[in-house]
Order: sequence, then C-alpha cells, then structure tokens
Amino acid sequence: MFLDRWSPRAFARKPIGEETLKTVVEAARWAPSSMNYQPWRFVYALNGDAHWEAFLAALVPGNQLWAANASALIFVVSDTILEAYGKRGPSHSHSFDSGAAWMAMALQAHSMGLITHGMTGVDFDAAAKAVNLPEDFRVEAAIALGYQGDATDLPEPLRAREVPSDRRPISKTLFAGAFPG
Repeated sequence: MFLDRWSPRAFARKPIGEETLKTVVEAARWAPSSMNYQPWRFVYALNGDAHWEAFLAALVPGNQLWAANASALIFVVSDTILEAYGKRGPSHSHSFDSGAAWMAMALQAHSMGLITHGMTGVDFDAAAKAVNLPEDFRVEAAIALGYQGDATDLPEPLRAREVPSDRRPISKTLFAGAFPG
C-alpha cells in the first residue's frame, strides 16, 4: 500500500460525492495525536461549488494549472493551542499530528481508487481568508483529491514528472544515536 501510493498531478474532471469525501476523511479521524487532542481540521471545496474559485486561487499558479481538474481541494488546518487536563497552551505537535491525519487520508483514498496530491505551494494568507481561519489555527497544506486523469492532459513540463518518485535510501534517513559527523 505504501509503495503503490504516489502523488499524481493528472486529475480527471470527475465529480466526487460528499459521502466518498467523508469516507476519506473518516480515516483521518483515527490518526494518532498527542493526548488524543486531534488538532486537525479539513476545510474543503468541491470542483464547481461556491468556494472552488477561492480555494483554487489560494494555490500558487503552478499548482493551479493541474489542481483545477481535481474533484475536491482540501485545506489541512491545525489548532496550535492544546487544551488538556484543565490547561491551555501552545501545542508542540499540532503540525506533526495533522501530518499523521493527512497520511491516513491519503492511504484511505488510495484504497478507494482515488488519488491525492498534498502541497505547500499555497498562498497561505489567501488560504486563511478562503477558509475564514479562526484565531490560533494554522493552514498547514492543501490536498487535491479526485480520480486519476491522463498525463497527456498536463502541460508539457509536468508530463515527464507524472511518475512515482524514488525515495532517499534508508541509510540517509535513519541514524543510530546521532547524525553522522
């Protein structure tokens, strides 16, 4: 499952139902989080709805080119304040926990024959405005969700990149005790 999932840019212009979207997000509800606080929130627009243009415009122009065909655009938002055991203070893990929730969503979508592409190529001020971001929350990233399209529909420079990417070797990722000197 981990080896087969990747982040295509070629989306088919095909609508997605809200029930399908909710099933994808349901997986995120079960992601682990510090003290089970679940700081993640997901704000979405379906392609063509009243929020679509504002969501699409909040992406950098290069991402707008291909994300325009996605079925849904989702902003991952996290609560930067942790409230637990009667105390309220800055959360050290809100981004980390929200990343775990995004991965659960990506794997669930993949299991359903959908594709996802997470991105930080976002105008974060525009995204905050588009989602009416509450105080103490942070926009972490955007996700394009939908169905696999044809790579030939992408602009030429993106076509060559429309393949799963390789990964850094484990020897450059995992270190015993400390980073190598």
